[in-house]
Amino acid sequence: VDSYDVTVEEDLGEIQLIKIEKRKYWYQDDWYLKYITVKTPVGDYLEFPCYRWITDEKEVVLRDGRAKLPRDDKTQILKQHRRKELESRQKMYRWKEWHPGFPLSIDAHSHSELPRDIQFDNEKGIDFILNYTKAMENLYVNRFMHMFQSSWNDFADFERIFVRISNTISEYVMQHWREDFMFGYQFLNGCNPVLIRRCTEIPKKLPVTMDMVECSLERNLTLEEEVKTIFIVDYELLDGVDANKTDPCTIQYLAAPICLLYKNLEKKIVPIAIQLGQKPGPDNPIFLPSDATYDWLLAKIWVRSSDFHVHQTVTHLLRTHLVSEVFSIAMFRQLPAVHPLFKAKKFPSFIICFISQLLVPHMRFTIAINTKAREQLICECGLFDKANATGGGGHVQMVQKAMKDLTYSSLCFPEEIKAKGMDSKEDIPYYYYRDDGIKVWEAIKSFAEDVIHIYYESDEVVCEDVELQAFVKDIYVYGMRGVKASGFPKMIRTRETLAEYLTVIMFTTSAQHAAVNFGQYDWCSWIPNAPPTMRCPPPTEKGTVTIEQIVESLPDRGRSCWHLGAVWALSQFQDKELFLGMYPDEHFVEKPVKEAMAKFRKNLDEIVNSITERNKNKKLPYYYLSPDRIPNSVAV
Repeated sequence: VDSYDVTVEEDLGEIQLIKIEKRKYWYQDDWYLKYITVKTPVGDYLEFPCYRWITDEKEVVLRDGRAKLPRDDKTQILKQHRRKELESRQKMYRWKEWHPGFPLSIDAHSHSELPRDIQFDNEKGIDFILNYTKAMENLYVNRFMHMFQSSWNDFADFERIFVRISNTISEYVMQHWREDFMFGYQFLNGCNPVLIRRCTEIPKKLPVTMDMVECSLERNLTLEEEVKTIFIVDYELLDGVDANKTDPCTIQYLAAPICLLYKNLEKKIVPIAIQLGQKPGPDNPIFLPSDATYDWLLAKIWVRSSDFHVHQTVTHLLRTHLVSEVFSIAMFRQLPAVHPLFKAKKFPSFIICFISQLLVPHMRFTIAINTKAREQLICECGLFDKANATGGGGHVQMVQKAMKDLTYSSLCFPEEIKAKGMDSKEDIPYYYYRDDGIKVWEAIKSFAEDVIHIYYESDEVVCEDVELQAFVKDIYVYGMRGVKASGFPKMIRTRETLAEYLTVIMFTTSAQHAAVNFGQYDWCSWIPNAPPTMRCPPPTEKGTVTIEQIVESLPDRGRSCWHLGAVWALSQFQDKELFLGMYPDEHFVEKPVKEAMAKFRKNLDEIVNSITERNKNKKLPYYYLSPDRIPNSVAV
């Protein structure tokens, strides 16, 4: 890292722009320029942020770092600079359809084709093949990684690839995974706590009777009277999805179960009925806690496997990764660096900008990690095909089907919780995902409101911001494919609506991703609790299931190891990770922004303290939405 001082004797007048030229002398001589500080003859300092790579025979034109709305540019030279910057960006950041019906993504076949400024510093660091293999080595399971079609002997045999870390969630899961309490608890606070909803009426496709569940109900009420204490998780999305056929030596299976859960007198959620298919009939029995031990256990395993598939492909891939990429591309295409929603600030080795600064920290490396995933992980014959029953194209079908439920309101955290009937703390007291999520949502929203009021003094200014409106339109047209039913706005007309819109973006790219990503090793490393594939079809009758049949249904040794390597690698933070509220601010000049940031950090610290206090002495602590564990962006 070098600093250079340049002294100019003549009077340059009022400086509006600075041009930096780089000439090419060596084969690899890219230059990363942070910023230029100009001291004027009267002693004032002007900051010209760059924070980008200058490559080949290039020139870069910079303007000072004060945030400006389009209407604030009065001179023709500044208006022209603003327009040219966006024209250049729109050529670099092009939309492309990866699969029909998907949100559009970046037009790049590989990580190396991306603009230099949004690439990872070290491409090896995000090489999925290398990372998964390294993870298997670190977990001492690489000796099994090629043993496909080789079954385990029994449940105890799975411990041969289970890394014991004392007093952790993963160990607790291994010890208690068969219990109904543990099964129900995961719908509230596991790595996919988004599917459970209150059951307003028992669906006709699940013909449960009072006789079936009477022994599970504790209040001496009829099934109809108990419905207010019953919850449902329906995996209808998986119905008709093709199972993985990439390995002709192993037939893999999927199911689309429906699970009824009950809040008992201890206010704990436990399962009371499971049907493994969507169509009722004699070959699709309803499994009950009163059934034979292995019948009930296998039914629960099938639900856990189905939950894993929906989690990976819909909850995680679609609703955090792909949606965040849409936000990122639209931002780079429509918001110039000088815009308040995209103001240049520092992140190590990366052009990072700060929305006074709301958006760019939440886009760090997102396009890069998604591009690498399309290159190695979820592509045809990619790593996802190795161990997952939805590989080989099933995951593509799932995203296409799930797009109809990807709505703006479903990304508004409190609204989605309420829509599912899960908002009452008194009624459902152990839903920490909800409790912590709402606190983080409110903190982010308060920060967004503070910043918006600094730069937009009225609703009229919001309406007149053509760059903001173009950004919103890009997300609607290309991200949501112009589907009116998605509920995504085409235009933002008020400061209140803008605050919510930006909160959706910031929360989705940070907190929502953290909640559904970093618990994967905790909850999925014990293979029977989250099987990535099943090698026998779902049972069609009761009373026939044996322990041998269950073990034979579970993933073989090879697939188990690849699964374990994946959930370990996906659960790790990036090197030099930047967590929520961490914004380098040594170059800030706007006092109101500094005050807004200080207030935001204070609110986040209070949330951290309350979560830490609640988790004391808990056997199952919930910490995925603690702000000190929420990375700013989707980068893993």
